[in-house]
Amino acid sequence: MRATFKKYQLQFKNPSGTSRGILRTKETWFIILEHNGEFGIGECGLFRGLSFDDVPEYEDKCSWVSAHITLGESAVLKELTNFPSIHFGVEQAFLSLRSQYPFELFESSFLKKQQPISINGLVWMGDTKFMLSQIEEKLKNGFTCIKMKIGAIDFNAEIELLKSIRKCYSKEEVELRVDANGAFSPDEALNKLELLSKLDLHSIEQPIKPGQWESMSHLCKNTPLSIALDEELIGIFDVTNKEELLQTIQPQYIILKPSLVGGFVGCKEWIDLAETKGIGWWITSALESNVGLNAIAQWTATLDNKMPQGLGTGSLFSNNFESPLEVVQGGLFYNNSKKWKNNLINDLCI
Repeated sequence: MRATFKKYQLQFKNPSGTSRGILRTKETWFIILEHNGEFGIGECGLFRGLSFDDVPEYEDKCSWVSAHITLGESAVLKELTNFPSIHFGVEQAFLSLRSQYPFELFESSFLKKQQPISINGLVWMGDTKFMLSQIEEKLKNGFTCIKMKIGAIDFNAEIELLKSIRKCYSKEEVELRVDANGAFSPDEALNKLELLSKLDLHSIEQPIKPGQWESMSHLCKNTPLSIALDEELIGIFDVTNKEELLQTIQPQYIILKPSLVGGFVGCKEWIDLAETKGIGWWITSALESNVGLNAIAQWTATLDNKMPQGLGTGSLFSNNFESPLEVVQGGLFYNNSKKWKNNLINDLCI
């Protein structure tokens, strides 16, 4: 068996704003396995500035995997606990290698019967005019759940923008989620949550920066608006520590990005713990290409979670790979009449 890694730079069609800055490119890595003439592919969705494994040793670890891939899947994965994006790529690659078709990883009605996965429409940060134009486009395209990133422009302007949506659409018509990416300070957060709660929002993601368990616990206990943990989960891999976090903070929801929390295995541990504590959850991509997004979507479809998922990022890039993934009327489809880009694996190996 042979493993090859290839770096790839995804280009945003439009610069995309978050509270951490403007995104113009997104680095990602692919692992291609070859065994007896069969190929498997996986995406290691490294997220610079956010991933736990954004470290100087990243490429060295890719080289280690290439040199030791003959040890087998289990042995290699055991050495990748601190490299969650590579762990996820290796998981995908072995699933792909074992499959009759390299991009069909999990049997489900999503894959075989074009059953859609409900997803949220993502609205990026920017000035009021830009954000409003995105919202109007998402609503026009049939989304009934919109996720809006907040925390970059004036908070009052963001409140007014949300009010303008609610004047036209009730919470029964459009579910609104907001993502602060840790933009609020602990001192101001509860007051801001109270103002946001008057707009019939579904939830807010990561209102304060991660690592402040006591402050986050206080917020979750007293909030008038459901709180979803996102960045808070990054870097916590031991199941005992996961349980301690959930028990201490007791959030209303957790959001799981396989590339950031250790792939399918890492996500499943979080899900099992959350469900025992009555904590809700949903799955979100982390700006992977269509290769990683496809793997996440197919796995998500097997979980039978009816909430809108965060899987609408495939159309963001100008140099993404042609695939059967389509977004229609607020749902992600696997269109079996469309094909993956010819020779994609061979192209990545070159």
